[in-house]
Amino acid sequence: MRSGELAAAAGVNVQTLRYYERRGLLPRPRRSPGGYRDYDENAVALLRVIKSAQRLGFTLEEVAELLDAGRRRHPTPDLRQRARAKLAEVDQRLRDLTRIRQGLVQVLDARCASLTHCTCPDCPLSSTDLTETEDRPT
Repeated sequence: MRSGELAAAAGVNVQTLRYYERRGLLPRPRRSPGGYRDYDENAVALLRVIKSAQRLGFTLEEVAELLDAGRRRHPTPDLRQRARAKLAEVDQRLRDLTRIRQGLVQVLDARCASLTHCTCPDCPLSSTDLTETEDRPT
C-alpha cells in the first residue's frame, strides 16, 4: 500500500510516517518501479503499536528502545520494568495534580479575586505553595 493508504489505515498523517522512518521506528519500505513507497500490512500493525505505546505515556525515544529490544533474540530492557517505571511516573503526576486541584478548590471556596491584591479572609494563596511537589526518583 502507498503512504496515504497506510496513513489512513493507521490513523496518522503522511508526515508522521516520514518522521517515524527517519527515527528508525518504521522500517524503510521497498519502492515500486515508479518510485512510490510500498508498505505491507505489518506497517499498519507497527504504527498502531507505536501509537498505543504513546497513549500509555511512552516517549518516542522509549518506544524506539522497546522496539529495538523486541527485535533482539534476548530482549532488554524489559517492557514490564519500563511499564512499572512509567506507572510510577503517572502515579506521581496524579499526586501532583491532586495537590494542585485541592489548591484550586481552596481558591474557589475562599472566593479569591486577585493573585496580587486578594482581599478574601484566610486567603489560601498566601499559605499554599501550589508548585510544591514530592521528591521524584531520578
